[in-house]
Amino acid sequence: MHMMVSKPEQWVKPMAIAGANQYTFHLEATENPGALIKDIRENGMKSCSIAQAKVQWPSQGPLQVGLAIKPGTSVEYLAPWANQIDMALVMTVEPGFGGQKFMEDMMPKVHWLRTQFPSLDIEVDGGVGPDTVHKCAEAGANMIVSGSAIMRSEDPRSVINLLRNVCSEAAQKRSLDR
Repeated sequence: MHMMVSKPEQWVKPMAIAGANQYTFHLEATENPGALIKDIRENGMKSCSIAQAKVQWPSQGPLQVGLAIKPGTSVEYLAPWANQIDMALVMTVEPGFGGQKFMEDMMPKVHWLRTQFPSLDIEVDGGVGPDTVHKCAEAGANMIVSGSAIMRSEDPRSVINLLRNVCSEAAQKRSLDR
């Protein structure tokens, strides 16, 4: 779940109960990211044994934490939390609506995160499609959100395959370069 809300704290428990296995919130939307990350982790206990409690959550495994930053937020602002999260999301458009133009000037943020935190999942969201995915993957993104490029395509399956393959090939190249 990518929670584009002003008070992400209030939605953790309902989303965990609903079966979410990943919760991404915007760093700019909370005053205490550390407490929210802890709350997400604590609410992510998806399976309880019957001996411990008579509760069976809808999905299994811990709830993963994603932390998003908008284009105007410095990537260094995310750094103190990077070792406590599973995924960093760099918005490549201003949040709000689909179909916006990709902001290539966000790629140094992706590259910096990949350099500083090589094993962190890094996602990009906004304006990503066949014409821009190479820049994202080369900068270090290994997770892509693409809406309009897929939905407006005459062949969505081929667009999805292209996006997947570009990211996979870039990740393989990075692992060989190490």
